[in-house]
Amino acid sequence: MNLDLVYFLLADDLDENLLSLEALLRREGLVLLKARSGPEALELLLKHDVALALLDVHMPGMDGFELAELMRGIERTKQVPIIFLTAGSADWQRRFRGYEAGAVDFIQKPIESDILRSKVSVFFELYRQRQQLAHQYEQLKSATTALREADRRKDEFLATLAHELRNPLATIRNGLEILRMNPHSAETEDVRGMMNRQLKHLVRLIDDLLDVSRVSQGKIDLRKELITLQSALDSAVEASHPLIEARKHTLLLEVPKETLWLNADITRIAQIVSNLLNNAAKYTPDSGTIKLSVTCEGEEAVIAVKDNGMGIPQDMLPKVFELFTQVDNNLERSQGGLGIGLALVRQLVEMHGGSINAKSAGLNQGSTFSVRLPLTHGIQEEETMQAAQAPATETQSLRVLVVDDNIASAKTTGWMLVMIGHEPRLAHDGLEALATAREMKPDAILLDIGLPGMNGYNVCRELRKDPAFKNTIFIAQTGWGQERDKQEARDAGFDHHLIKPVDLERLTELLAKGV
Repeated sequence: MNLDLVYFLLADDLDENLLSLEALLRREGLVLLKARSGPEALELLLKHDVALALLDVHMPGMDGFELAELMRGIERTKQVPIIFLTAGSADWQRRFRGYEAGAVDFIQKPIESDILRSKVSVFFELYRQRQQLAHQYEQLKSATTALREADRRKDEFLATLAHELRNPLATIRNGLEILRMNPHSAETEDVRGMMNRQLKHLVRLIDDLLDVSRVSQGKIDLRKELITLQSALDSAVEASHPLIEARKHTLLLEVPKETLWLNADITRIAQIVSNLLNNAAKYTPDSGTIKLSVTCEGEEAVIAVKDNGMGIPQDMLPKVFELFTQVDNNLERSQGGLGIGLALVRQLVEMHGGSINAKSAGLNQGSTFSVRLPLTHGIQEEETMQAAQAPATETQSLRVLVVDDNIASAKTTGWMLVMIGHEPRLAHDGLEALATAREMKPDAILLDIGLPGMNGYNVCRELRKDPAFKNTIFIAQTGWGQERDKQEARDAGFDHHLIKPVDLERLTELLAKGV
């Protein structure tokens, strides 16, 4: 709909009358359609959306009244307002016929220009307002449709989220029951491994949700550095290996021998490729084939993940990177996931200055996801190898104060610290943390933020005032992982920030650095 133009129809069998009307009514935004007969006028009416028809009463073949009556019988033209132009003095019977045919007015010839302009101006403005209202209605209708679709997808997402959380939780609960009833059975190690995998799955779901939120709000800062693409691929394959192995897939690798360098966040690049591998593993029937290949095209590395799985319908290809979208969202056939993995992949790829696309010949024809990332020039490999081969710091036993108001969390953290050779003490609120710290003089403090009485930030600030804690390692452990939370921890005096559940390998690494 063109909101800038308004169409009026002028119907008169005399050219001089049409030219006179055109001169009187000409204005910006108005298009004057001219007809010299009833049939010609009707043709224009059926072709254009006319705001007002000015009809001469006396036209040969089909007069103005007959044209008006015909207009009222056609859906497209029955609402068009009509002003009759007449040289004679119409009697009441003829006027009644005109009004019955839909006329809004009669104007006598010779026409008084001011009267004609004022009356026509009203219909011009009314039509403009009607156009604007119609446009606003379409916008509102479109917005309503979008809101309904978003609401539907939200409901599907919440149902999928509940489904995805319950599955690993059920496995973990069953495992705990098995260990409780028979802690020394032959299946103990298998049960523990299974529970650990399910816990990692839960953590990954939550991390992906948080990452999508952070990226959408522009709160993710890439930690770019010079990395080799091969190192990121190794991490991705390692992370995806359990799922690929569980589904009995064959993973084929085609990676160039020459070193490919990127200026990128290695964790995020590994996350991109791992998400694509996991996606291929989920949507490929057991014992399928997944191929991870890398090629160079100009100044770009092209990473392709190809599978022979269920494929993607053509109508879904443009949507697969949208948030909460799944090719098959039937819960009974769900392959797992929340419909956020590919959306997150696209966002992370674009943050690295790259692009991604999906191709598929259709259902059960497999799919290929291709990521393009800009290459950069590398550094001397010797420097990299020397850094990688730096001698590891010998692990020493540290006195560690664990502060957490969740007693179960504090106990299990303490048990883990004992297993890796450290000496933990526990405290469960801010004041107790201060007293215990001053008594034991710990080498490291693992400090929860949300504590009763005095929060972890204030505990850290208070202890940092004491020179006795100058060399103490302060590690925040919290469920809050936004960048502002990390910054607040740094401002309070923390050396490190860990998100719950705390990864044992990462904790071991941080404590080793503090020796």
